[in-house]
Amino acid sequence: MQSMPKYRKLKNSELDRKSVEEFRESQKMPLIVILDNIRSLNNIGSIFRTADAFLIKKIYLCGITATPPHKDIQKTALGATESVEWEYRKDIASLAEELKTQGVQLVSVEQAESSVMLQDFEPAPDKEYALVFGNEVKGVQQKIVSQSDTVIEIPQEGSKHSLNIAVSAGVVLWDLYSKLRSLQQD
Repeated sequence: MQSMPKYRKLKNSELDRKSVEEFRESQKMPLIVILDNIRSLNNIGSIFRTADAFLIKKIYLCGITATPPHKDIQKTALGATESVEWEYRKDIASLAEELKTQGVQLVSVEQAESSVMLQDFEPAPDKEYALVFGNEVKGVQQKIVSQSDTVIEIPQEGSKHSLNIAVSAGVVLWDLYSKLRSLQQD
């Protein structure tokens, strides 16, 4: 019978956390997050925390999406609004056009005709991507889906075919982070 490995939970002091300054100076993933018309302040905060975990370059908050500082965003962000660069833009369509003129690939995360399943999407090591996550009920606006270079869909096999936006962001950001890290190591 094989012996089970012994695990010990790490203390916070053992986690080798970056300071806010170290985070800001770190090499970021070529990933930008765009949150469009997100209603839940807790979802916004959670996405900030996920963006911090995966060294996301920047978050754009668009439309009705609330901005820091707000106690409900801070409650779930746990300080990530201080480390992750962010900016508010009222109009997502003009932001999308601006980013595209800078060579950024616009990627909507949505269920759409001709979408690419997340597991099949292969990011290029020399490109930068802006990932659009839309409203909790209505999703990404059609005009933005139409402007997109790619639409990524998270495969789902259950009866709901709907994930919480913070969960969707976590799934997509982890997937792209791991694929890009793998490309950097090759």
